[in-house]
Amino acid sequence: MSRLICDKTVLLHICCAGCSTESIRRLSEEGFKVTGFFYNPNIHPEKEYQKRKEDLNIVRKEFSVDIIEGAYHPDKWVEFIKGHENDREGGERCGLCFEMRLKEACRVMLDKGFDFFTTTLTIGPYKNSRLINNIGKEIGGDRFLSRDFKKKDGFKKSVIFSKELSLYRQSYCGCVYSMKAKRKEPSAKGKEQITNSK
Repeated sequence: MSRLICDKTVLLHICCAGCSTESIRRLSEEGFKVTGFFYNPNIHPEKEYQKRKEDLNIVRKEFSVDIIEGAYHPDKWVEFIKGHENDREGGERCGLCFEMRLKEACRVMLDKGFDFFTTTLTIGPYKNSRLINNIGKEIGGDRFLSRDFKKKDGFKKSVIFSKELSLYRQSYCGCVYSMKAKRKEPSAKGKEQITNSK
């Protein structure tokens, strides 16, 4: 594949190691120098956060990328989504969650001098890529790279990467509310129970 942009840097907000794999590969193919940014104060409980963070060491080595870890302050996330605790999955609470993480990614991009920023969030099969990209554009304007990483079997390829690299795959999005919603779902025998950390 010919490189579309050369010698440009992008800060890639990473929701989890598995989702980062195909996203990093595609951005690298476009000619970007990718640096990851793991910022997910929504993840609950902390041991779940640590599981997702630990596998980033495998991604660092496999894809030769640097990864910056943002602060883990779940109390700030709780305050940010206050009043939306009872929203349905995929509703306004999720939009606020996307907004919080993309605002921080934009801040770090500007602070560290990257050319662009984007996110792995769009690779999730149940994530609204149009909403995520619109939020990113509102925050970062032309500095945000609109992508829909789930296209062209992006999610399927990320699952294959995850299996090859023995990466942890979570069974719920990340927050306490998505965890509770997942527990209420009837189990689908033979169907892979995967959403992505958002």
